[in-house]
Amino acid sequence: MTTIRRFTMSDLFKFNNINLDVLTETYNMPFYLSYMSKWPEAFLVAEAPQPHMDSSSSSPPSCLMGYMIGKSEGTNKCWHGHVSAVTVAPTYRRLGLAKTLMDDVERLSANVYNGFFVDLFVRASNRLAIEMYEKFGYVKYRRVLGYYCSAEVSEDAWDMRKALVRDGKKDSVVPLDRPVRPEDLDW
Repeated sequence: MTTIRRFTMSDLFKFNNINLDVLTETYNMPFYLSYMSKWPEAFLVAEAPQPHMDSSSSSPPSCLMGYMIGKSEGTNKCWHGHVSAVTVAPTYRRLGLAKTLMDDVERLSANVYNGFFVDLFVRASNRLAIEMYEKFGYVKYRRVLGYYCSAEVSEDAWDMRKALVRDGKKDSVVPLDRPVRPEDLDW
């Protein structure tokens, strides 16, 4: 059975099978450490079951299947849960792990953070991820021009949102009729 648990420091040495994938954003070490220290309850990992070993052998190393990095942010009616990353290793895709991890951050955002919505940013070209999030109930709230930037290329992102119970009228997910730039973001 798959185990969902908090991400630990030692997991930083085990997640290459997840991060070495073209669809996964990889961050620097301080980024991961800051999330572990500020929002440990929102930094989760899915771990594969370990094969049964007899009592004379040491336990095998665990295999990470995917992870989710989240946090709370915003003010007033913009108080919300944010998904900074959710990713599943190619070997473990299409098993429902991303949905399980997203459900966890949505529960946390509603029941612990008391947020109005959950949001995330996704590359505008990542059609599969956009379709997956739409199946999970997220809507394209606004396009963010040039959100993903490197020296070589700039790419737009979709800010996708899902309203939580606190936003009964779903005001937080009414799409904007114009794109914004990263410097226009509220948080």
